[in-house]
Amino acid sequence: MQNVPEVKLGIIAVSRDCFPMSLSESRKKEVVAAYKKTYGEIFECETVVENEVDMRKALSEVNAAGVNALVVYLGNFGPESCETLLVKEFAGPSMVVAAAEEAGDRLLDDRGDAYCGMLNASYNLKLRNLKAYIPEYPVGTADEVAEMISDFSTIAKVKIALSDLKIIGFGPRPQDFLACNAPVKPLYNLGIEIEENSELDLFEAFNKHEGDARIADVVADMAKELGAGNKKPEVLEKLAQYELTLLDWIDAHKGSRSHVVIAGKCWPAFQTQFGFVPCYVNSRLASRGIPVSCEVDIYGALSEYIGQLVSDDAVTLLDINNSVPRDMYESEIKGKFDYPYTIKDTFMGFHCGNTCTTKLAFHEMKYQKIMARTLPKEVTNGTLEGDLIPGHATVYRLQSTADTKLRAYVAEGEILPVRTRSFGSIGIFAIPEMGRFYRHVLIEKNYPHHAAITFHHNGRLLYEVFKFIGVELDEIDYNQPKGTLYPSENPFAN
Repeated sequence: MQNVPEVKLGIIAVSRDCFPMSLSESRKKEVVAAYKKTYGEIFECETVVENEVDMRKALSEVNAAGVNALVVYLGNFGPESCETLLVKEFAGPSMVVAAAEEAGDRLLDDRGDAYCGMLNASYNLKLRNLKAYIPEYPVGTADEVAEMISDFSTIAKVKIALSDLKIIGFGPRPQDFLACNAPVKPLYNLGIEIEENSELDLFEAFNKHEGDARIADVVADMAKELGAGNKKPEVLEKLAQYELTLLDWIDAHKGSRSHVVIAGKCWPAFQTQFGFVPCYVNSRLASRGIPVSCEVDIYGALSEYIGQLVSDDAVTLLDINNSVPRDMYESEIKGKFDYPYTIKDTFMGFHCGNTCTTKLAFHEMKYQKIMARTLPKEVTNGTLEGDLIPGHATVYRLQSTADTKLRAYVAEGEILPVRTRSFGSIGIFAIPEMGRFYRHVLIEKNYPHHAAITFHHNGRLLYEVFKFIGVELDEIDYNQPKGTLYPSENPFAN
């Protein structure tokens, strides 16, 4: 997938001077071997850090090796100042983990006390206002630490990507979609750049691509992808022209940034001026790793990108759209799945046609039914319609409040293998206790209707990512289990 940074991991072992350095060094080698056996490459720093001189020497080694994500490994108690200075002076994201004791017969000469050292490390990080990733349980055997490093690789990938990301927007948000509007100041705090453009700029660029020699090849590729679902061949040339416009715009405007996402627009004037809707093109870019949100939803595009980085797969952006009719629930859902979903646990996620073909159980190129109620049908062609593939799903979003505070939610569930009988890119979602989550998180905390979707269970790592990039713990919400009340929930309601 394109648009993803390469993470080059490195590991530095630290050692307190009254503990055997050989213990920290040998444990580090075991971690490196375990990681390489299961997960891939990691640069092993030869210098073990006991003091500040060692710290600078070790940093020189990892920097020379091109490391951009650093593991600080407490093979024994560790020198609390030097190990936290590693985090301070390393330019990329860092993780701090510690060694577990191996065996009862080694507790005289080879006891490392890293369980204790981890406490001091965390205290010193806080003293210096430093942010390092600390796993849920950060003390482990070589195999366990290798697994933690694998998680960190994903989390670091997000951090690296956001610091080198540009969000390109086109047009102001539509009048009745102010819910997608939010202050952009927190995005700059994350290291993200933003370029906002007029729709007129985009329209001019589109018109300049008329007759582009590359259009025929893109049309052929679209027709191949759509196959029997190519129900609107007459609009493919314009869609191809638009796709080339966006890709060329990215190349010309990414500037110093390596990664780009787009917050686009498709109404109210887009259809009448461009002569189509851009949904299918948006789906194609998403499949390549360039999410394109609708309604100029900047935080939606960012949320999609974060989910793509975490899941290593294509994502989509859907409206949390409509309830499931009771007759459908009774006949096709109730009692038919492992989890006893109530009707309030279910909803339909929908967008006009922006989900890529690989995430649809079936697909057809069609027209935008809602827009066609007030416009000529031919200017609303361009949606990719079909039911979403059934299976695991994570519904989530990163958002700014009006007073520029980041908040996020994550909920895991599934897309049910039940025909929607509707239009657009759409699926029936089931999330345990969704009704309560909908009321006491999504409504109570004023989230917009757009939700980012991954097609896997990625809640654990998304939660860690949101913590690591700076979302306060009390601002990360998830669907509470039955019996655990939300702060706003009426305890007498049931």
